[in-house]
Amino acid sequence: MLSPSHNFPIRVYYEDTDAGGIVYYANYLKFFERGRTEWLRELGIHQAFFLEQNLGFVVRKVEMDNLASAKLDDLLEVTSTIATLKRASLVFQQEIKNQSQQLLARASVTIACVDFNKHKPCAIPQSILGAFESAS
Repeated sequence: MLSPSHNFPIRVYYEDTDAGGIVYYANYLKFFERGRTEWLRELGIHQAFFLEQNLGFVVRKVEMDNLASAKLDDLLEVTSTIATLKRASLVFQQEIKNQSQQLLARASVTIACVDFNKHKPCAIPQSILGAFESAS
């Protein structure tokens, strides 16, 4: 593990659920995305920085296990950890738990840094690598 874990609370809204009040499985991917994005924001890495440089972090691969259901109005916690940091990619290990600490979903998410002009992977900017390293 390269960096400490980051925790981000998420409340389940009506828009997140199916007709039975259960979180629709694909919405866990949104929750994981929010957890990663908010961690980067806390490290001083904002989406606008990437856009200004025609760069972006894109999801290359996701492996997700849905283990239990969250329900309307549940308060959840997304925990994110950087498992692997390479020159042009990183792997996040993420979990979502409810207030009883029951594990609801877990995922391994591989993110690649992409040059939007060339549509190809590129090196993660040094300023971002430095932010990750200072968080360790």
